[in-house]
Amino acid sequence: MKQILEYIISLIVQKPEDLKVTETKIDDLNIQYIISADKDDIGKIIGKQGKIIQAIRNISKIWAIKNNKQIRIDVG
Repeated sequence: MKQILEYIISLIVQKPEDLKVTETKIDDLNIQYIISADKDDIGKIIGKQGKIIQAIRNISKIWAIKNNKQIRIDVG
């Protein structure tokens, strides 16, 4: 999932070299992803009214349901 997030977000941002996705396993069922990027690109990742990050979360939710996991994605 980490590679998928990195790929999708790298297509959105202007500085993909500054993009970093950190994966943290909270327990067997819960995984947290923290997306870090250049401050100018954070707004593009979030999108107008949060629509872009919501779409990214929906894509990851499909993967999570198939694998019986829960995913949390934060932009920071």
